[in-house]
Amino acid sequence: QVQLVESGGGLVQAGDSLRLSCVTSGRTFSTYVGGWFRQAPGKEREFVAVISRSGGIISYADSVKGRFTISRDNAKNTVYLQMNSLKAEDTAVYYCVAGSSTVAVTSRPAYWGQGTQVTVSS
Repeated sequence: QVQLVESGGGLVQAGDSLRLSCVTSGRTFSTYVGGWFRQAPGKEREFVAVISRSGGIISYADSVKGRFTISRDNAKNTVYLQMNSLKAEDTAVYYCVAGSSTVAVTSRPAYWGQGTQVTVSS
């Protein structure tokens, strides 16, 4: 089992940047694939980014490619999401997720954090 706690959300203007952090506890995080999902008001949760255990495999949703960067520090049991050039349509609750494989984390993550709100004003 792994527990995930997000932080770093907030209210920003379009074009600004934010960095989300996800601190994990429980089983050693380096044994899990990490990722991020988001859910905008009135919409279903959607995949944002995934990173493999070593950080060697990374994938993004097309909507954030080139603007968002996922990274991890296994020594700190932390996953990050650097979000640049934010747009109003990036407004959502962002969830840190974890699982056993990149395929699993992309589609049906086994573990979820409680979420952090990101609001981008235009």
